[in-house]
Amino acid sequence: MIKTLDLHYLKHFFQFASRYKKTAIIGILMMPISVAANLLFPWLVIQVIDQHLTPSKYDGLMMLIAFMVAVLIVNYLADAIYTYCLRKTGQQAIFDIRMALFKRLLQLPKTYYDKTPTGVTLSRLTSDLEVIGDSFVLGILSLVKDSINTLAVIVFMFFINWQLAAIVLLVFPPVLILTQYVRNRLRAMYVITRSSLAKGTGFLQECLLGVKTVQLYGAEAEVEAKYKSYTQDFLRAQLKTNKYDASLFSIITGITSITIGLIIWYGSGKVLAGFVSLGVLIAFINTLEKVFVPLRDFTSQIASIQRSFAAFEHIEELFIEALEEQDLTLLPAKSLKKKLEHFESLAFKNVRFQYGGVGPYVLDDVSFTLKKGEQLALVGTTGSGKSTIIRLMNKTYMNYQGSILLNGIELSSIPKDAMLHLFSLMQQDVFLFEKDIHFNISLGAQHINQNAVRNAAEYVYAHDFITELENQYQFELTNNGGNLSAGQAQLISFARSVAQGGQVMMLDEATSSVDSVTENLIQKAISRLFEEKTVIAIAHRLSTIRHSDQILVLNQGKIVERGNHSELLAMAGVYANLLSDSTNIENDGERLLPA
Repeated sequence: MIKTLDLHYLKHFFQFASRYKKTAIIGILMMPISVAANLLFPWLVIQVIDQHLTPSKYDGLMMLIAFMVAVLIVNYLADAIYTYCLRKTGQQAIFDIRMALFKRLLQLPKTYYDKTPTGVTLSRLTSDLEVIGDSFVLGILSLVKDSINTLAVIVFMFFINWQLAAIVLLVFPPVLILTQYVRNRLRAMYVITRSSLAKGTGFLQECLLGVKTVQLYGAEAEVEAKYKSYTQDFLRAQLKTNKYDASLFSIITGITSITIGLIIWYGSGKVLAGFVSLGVLIAFINTLEKVFVPLRDFTSQIASIQRSFAAFEHIEELFIEALEEQDLTLLPAKSLKKKLEHFESLAFKNVRFQYGGVGPYVLDDVSFTLKKGEQLALVGTTGSGKSTIIRLMNKTYMNYQGSILLNGIELSSIPKDAMLHLFSLMQQDVFLFEKDIHFNISLGAQHINQNAVRNAAEYVYAHDFITELENQYQFELTNNGGNLSAGQAQLISFARSVAQGGQVMMLDEATSSVDSVTENLIQKAISRLFEEKTVIAIAHRLSTIRHSDQILVLNQGKIVERGNHSELLAMAGVYANLLSDSTNIENDGERLLPA
């Protein structure tokens, strides 16, 4: 009844659960105790009725009843320990899976996040894992336990009276056929419910992030209708699931009642005829519950297990999602430690790159060299490939063609962790955590202490406004720095990149989308960087560009001009035209190039 793919999920899950095998073994050891108690109790019922009550022999009766009570207590304790241990094992395994998935999410390439909504990923780490955690271990092992218990009880029933047991067996084939049919239907419905729930969660996450835009343009009705369609898909699939689940439950309950009626009718005649003792009939009826209750519970266990398998299908997608570096021949980090201790040079040689390996080339035959202490500026209109160069440098994107050499070593063979200390990136998109300013600058790194955080803030001229805040560096930020101005948030982000201590500063439109006061402060900090560090900058302020050792002018992924400011002006080409086309001039006379 379990497919090959299901067995794969079981194997994968129990790889995590096996770490807690001691707890699981204790629970599993309770299974035979519970089964034995289930068989012993009806046998004791027969002894009480046939050996003591019917012949009115009361010697030893109280001792036998006390033994029955002890058997019940042992049964309940065994079931309680069994349930607790297996739930504990399952939750510990889910904890490990959640951490393994989170670690993997941090290692997935940017292309995964480009094609997968954040809400879909969030659904896999929350609702999908909760479904598995609630039912996977306990559901599967309870199914095994109930199956063993049912088989043992049937054998016991044949032992005490084979004619009555034969009546019970008559109802088994239709029950099994019906259960198999419903199982297949439930699996299909649960796949749909998990998928529709993930899509709805993904859309909900997008709406919450963009709620201000939705409200600004009055798109509430359209967004509500879209979310309603996802929710209705989930509701329809869930209702179908409930229909199959409820139908199977009610049918088996009905079959149970009919079978008990047949046993009472047939058994009563046998008792009156003297072929069956009263104790056997009562014990038999009592035992029927131990057969049909597991069969009835079998439906809910099947439903629970099918939910788990459907959820595991989604989670498994994260486990098999390719890591960009896993197919590359990476050099050992230890062997690179000395070679990458200090930045010496970075060389692009005939580099070509296209997103996902398909479509037009974002970079086409790009070559340049950046040496220690030099400043490189990238200039060009939107979509010319400026940001892509930086993302290749820090291995955000991989699978390039050509060669990128860091200190003479091919970049694709360098583990990302081995080169992180060389680069610091100042992004145009600011993200701040709901923590204090100190954390947002240090990101919790132990080597970045209070003094280092303060020095970084002073370096980018953020210290003055921080000291005016309540609690200063312990000032708690709200969602993405919502209680700061856009300029202050940008300065915190800039301080973060400085605090990381990279030998090469990469500036990706560092002064975009900020007010003029903040832009002047950032520009002053950038001027410091140009004097003290190796810098590669995407910039549109002429004051930043003109002092660069080398300027690359890009157009449609190609370097169309290169040189310093004076050399490019003398060419009277694309760069000179960009300057002549720059009509945006600030109050201080600063010329801004097209971004």
